[in-house]
Order: sequence, then structure tokens, then C-alpha cells
Amino acid sequence: MEFFTKKVTNMNIKWFCTVMRKKLIAAIGFLTATCMLNAQEKPFTINGHITGKTATYIYLMYGNVGNRVIDSALIKNGEFVFDGMLDGPAQATVMIDKNGRSYDKYAQLYIEPSKMQVSVDYNDFTDEGIVLTGSSVQVEADMLNKAKAPIMAKLKPLREAYDKANGAYIEARRVGKDEATLETLKAVAEREREAMNPYFAQLSEVEREFMDKYPSSYVTASILRFQIARMPLNEGKDRYAKLADGVKNSALGKDIKKELDELQAGSPGAEAYVFSSEELSGGKLSLADYRGKYVLLDFWASWCVPCRRGNPHLLELYSTYKDKGFEIIGISDDDSNQAAWKKAVDEDKIGVWKHVLRGLKRTSDGGFDRSASISDRYGISTLPTKILVDPNGIIIGRYGSGSQDDEAMDKKLAELFGS
Repeated sequence: MEFFTKKVTNMNIKWFCTVMRKKLIAAIGFLTATCMLNAQEKPFTINGHITGKTATYIYLMYGNVGNRVIDSALIKNGEFVFDGMLDGPAQATVMIDKNGRSYDKYAQLYIEPSKMQVSVDYNDFTDEGIVLTGSSVQVEADMLNKAKAPIMAKLKPLREAYDKANGAYIEARRVGKDEATLETLKAVAEREREAMNPYFAQLSEVEREFMDKYPSSYVTASILRFQIARMPLNEGKDRYAKLADGVKNSALGKDIKKELDELQAGSPGAEAYVFSSEELSGGKLSLADYRGKYVLLDFWASWCVPCRRGNPHLLELYSTYKDKGFEIIGISDDDSNQAAWKKAVDEDKIGVWKHVLRGLKRTSDGGFDRSASISDRYGISTLPTKILVDPNGIIIGRYGSGSQDDEAMDKKLAELFGS
């Protein structure tokens, strides 16, 4: 508005016309892009049949975080219908409980803009027990599920045993059982969880074989989204590069690219993100204050059993190298339970180095504010992960899932300090 209070000159008029023309072009471009975006959306219909259930609602969840749709359909005489709009293939979840509390009554599917049919067996509510036709992406997913089926069959009783043990631990916490009882139940649940690890490794191998065979597939992208943090960065980049352009441009593809960028920012060669936070004892801590020293950033949590199990070894490393210019900063994923964080530090006797929280905050809508999350700036999605920063603030090592192991970390420190 300030422009119109000044004397109008030919230069003013020329400037004004130029600005307005640019704004008009931008507006037309925005409207055109919006129309094209809407034009890209096409309808889908899923005609469903369910056995073992004749009257209730069934739910379909699809879309992306921030733009997620949860649709409902009334089951009438064993039949139901879903319809909506999609701009391409999408992962979807079929479930009986809208809030997802019936963990044994949901299944993952791949839907696309087309007419599809789904057959559901209420008593076999699994990825294998639900049959979707009319989706070309689901055909690929069915091949993957078939390859995984023998492993899933062996995993099922172990998963049930873990669910039972973990449920007992959760219930004991709820009713306020003593600490010794809780620790015993927690140990039992952890043993049951660890018994599943060999089968999880087998499933990961099957998924990798699928990605090798179908490198451009949307199903490959969905696998990559969850495996990328557990594989070397260069492998993740290579697999992303082989995705079809349409998959790269999808919301799923953009999520993968974002995670790759975050992993890159937390990998050797990158400049370490300089964070500043409140330390466990109440003082201020900044990574900038550690310039001139080698710093190991230990991303952990009180509830992470492998993290806690590795603390005695970290204590040994700290004792060996602390007088040679070596420091450790613990970054804990315990923002929602600071009492447990402080207790774990005391129990494991790791208060000899500094500790901060990652900085994840809950929002009023039940989501998370990640703007101050240190973990996100370093691409941390699995625990434990350790990142080694040199005296100039450059990352020279990453150790954990998808990266080098603790043995490599020990070797690196020995090289640095001549031990």
C-alpha cells in the first residue's frame, strides 16, 4: 500500500505493471497446476465380500500423514463398498477397528485408481488371507507375500509368545507391581522378542531379493521406506535412483528422498549439526563447545535394551580415551518419560558424560513437533546409533543399524588415539 502514497511516475507505472503481470502469470500458473493436480486424481472402487461377519462396519485407511483418509463401509449381508479418489497407487489398510486396536484384524493392501474386488475372511484377517484383484501393484505384493509366507508361519507362534509376555509386563506396570517383578517380566519379554530376530532377518533378505528383481516397483519403494535406515547410505541412494519416475514423484517417493537427505546429513563427510539443549543436570549444552575434541554422539533410550546392554562398553571406552580429547554426549529418546531417562543414567552409571533429550514434543492433536529434534537432523530412525565427530565438527563415523558396527568404532578410536 505504501506505493500508492508516493508520486506516480513513469518508472512507478512500469514497475507496477511488471509486478502485476508477474503476479497474474503466477496466479494462472498456480490455478493451472491445481487443475492439473486435481485432473491427475482418478476414482477407485472396491467391491468387497466378507465371510464370518454379516453386520458391522469395516474401515479402509489410505493416503499419507497429514492427508490420511479413514473411510467406513457398512457390511450388509456380507457385502460392502469403498470408493474415493487417488492420484496413483497407494498403500491401504483394511481393518475392523477404526482406531486400530484390534491388532489381529487388519491387513495391508495396495490400491490404485481402478475398479477392484476384495475378498475377506474374518477368521483369517491377514495379508495372505485377504485377496484383492484389479490392482496391478497388488499382484506384485502377492508375489512378495507368497515368498514370505513360510517364514511368517514360523514367526507366528513366536510373535504370539512375545505379545503375551509383553502384555504381562504392561499389565504389571499398570497395576504398580514392584521393580523386581517388572524387571523379571521385562527380561522374559525381551527374550521372546530376540527369538524372532533370525526370522526378521530372513524376511529382510526376501524383501531385498524382491527389490533386486523389481527395482522400479511401488512395492519396492514401500519396502525401501522402512529398510533404508538399516542399509548403507550408498545402497539406499542406488535403490532410490532405480525407482520409476512416477514412484519417485509420489508422496512415498518424496518421503524416501527426505530420509536419504537426513541420512546424508548424519553420515561421514557431513558437517555435524550444531545443537544446543538443556543438559540432564540443568545447565546448557552446545555441540559448539566441544570443538577441538572428538565427540561420540550416542543416540539411545532408557527402554532400548541393546542400548542399555552396550553402556558398560561405552564406559570402558570413555575411561580409556577421556584424557586424550574424547567426549561422549548421550542423546536420549525419552522426552515423554524423563524420570525413566534419569533413572537409567543412574542405574547404568553413565552420568560421567553429558546427556540431553532428542527434543521431540507432542502436539495437541496427538502428533509430534519435530522442529527441535536432534535425531531428525542426523537421520536417526533406529537405536542404538552412534556418530563420531572430529575436532573440526565433521562427522567421521556412523555406527549402528545400516552402518558400521561397534567393532569398527573401537578400531577407529584406537587409530585416532594410538591405542
